[in-house]
Amino acid sequence: MNVGAARYTERFGLDREVSRETLDAACQQIRDDLSRLDGRRRPDRLIGMGGAVTNLTAVALGMATYEPERVQGATLERREIDRQIEQYRKLDAAGRRSIVGLQPNRAEVILAGACIVRTIMEALDQAAFTVSDRGLRHGVLLERFGTVDTSREAA
Repeated sequence: MNVGAARYTERFGLDREVSRETLDAACQQIRDDLSRLDGRRRPDRLIGMGGAVTNLTAVALGMATYEPERVQGATLERREIDRQIEQYRKLDAAGRRSIVGLQPNRAEVILAGACIVRTIMEALDQAAFTVSDRGLRHGVLLERFGTVDTSREAA
């Protein structure tokens, strides 16, 4: 599916303060683009990973310094995503950079990323999801070999 935070940011100007109408239009476009999710069976569990998800989590936890061990396994609820969307909607990228937990290089695209996450949660009827600080390769290794050393010090 061709969904990405940069794409929606550019199309709808989500790197700056936006009106409720602009946000609604962007969210509708995201819903349309994710329509392949419509009618899918509700998963037992939703796990999110990647830059948008880990930044949303760091903001929710108020992390001035990123702590991967706190992010790994955290739970984010839909109402927290909604709260952050509203916060980001009211600020431009410069204003977002002052938010504790948000990496400055994500300030332009975090609103779009949060909207994508929120839309996926809604489409899959999930009120919350578990956060993974790990990448896809960890899951592939676990599936293939059964165990993975996830410590940051592992060679």
